[in-house]
Amino acid sequence: MTLTIAKTILVIGAVAWFIIRWPHQRRSWKTKTRLDRRTTREKILLTCSFTGLGIIPFIYVVSGRPHFSDYPFQPVMAWLGAIIFAVALWLFYRVHKELGRNWSDSLEVREQHKLVTDGLYRHVRHPMYTAFFLWAVAQALLLPNWIAGPAGLVGFGTLFLFRVGREEQMMLDNFGDDYREYMRRTARLIPGIY
Repeated sequence: MTLTIAKTILVIGAVAWFIIRWPHQRRSWKTKTRLDRRTTREKILLTCSFTGLGIIPFIYVVSGRPHFSDYPFQPVMAWLGAIIFAVALWLFYRVHKELGRNWSDSLEVREQHKLVTDGLYRHVRHPMYTAFFLWAVAQALLLPNWIAGPAGLVGFGTLFLFRVGREEQMMLDNFGDDYREYMRRTARLIPGIY
């Protein structure tokens, strides 16, 4: 494994994510919403996540900047990052498939929205967020740079920290006791841990 290959894996992973998401995004635009909580705050949080997982690593992949925060490339870490990214992409695929028309990239409830509690959702309430955190960890392992590497953890972590509570409250408002019971028997991100 070389740094060039590690950068290429990150780019291929981002393209694969786009390919996985695109048909669901298109369908999402056509599916009517019953409740839309897409606020300026939500747009800022999405921008933070995109900056950390997209813009900053792209700049590093293309230009190698910022140079001052580089550290020695570790092939073993990069291989681990590649494996973790593959798992993240598998999760993305499964989550989109399991959510179907219920999926949205923002805080929205669809018309005829159903509470999904099987498949991956039998164990965790937010496997999509788990996938994004895995992507962010993979990025940190693939890019030997103290800014570009952990930028995904900071960017997506910010979105998660300021969004997940509001998302769960929206689901409680919509599904009431069914969602409360679902919360009681599942973890947020990691089965049996958190």
